[in-house]
Amino acid sequence: MRCRKARSAAHASNLVVPIDGFRFTRGEDQLGSYKVPEARFFPQVFCQSCGSRMPLVDTSRGFTVIAMGALDADPGVRPRNHIFVASKALWFEITDALPQIAEQQTS
Repeated sequence: MRCRKARSAAHASNLVVPIDGFRFTRGEDQLGSYKVPEARFFPQVFCQSCGSRMPLVDTSRGFTVIAMGALDADPGVRPRNHIFVASKALWFEITDALPQIAEQQTS
């Protein structure tokens, strides 16, 4: 549910890459973040100048989460699955045949 509220949308489209497969080219000093106190993971990372969502570099778990709506170019990958479907909006219908995972993936 927090993904929907953070993006004001039915779902969040994220690209997850190994931490060594990502780097900021500029603007890293402009990042801010907020984490809901009871949340275990996934603070909201944003540009302090414009408020746009920015990549979350999770050093403790070794990956980077990139909000795909922030990308200027086609990343060359397509969705592989739907995660956290147990908490999707009741009014949202998944109409494709991609695998649906109820909660957080463990691997």
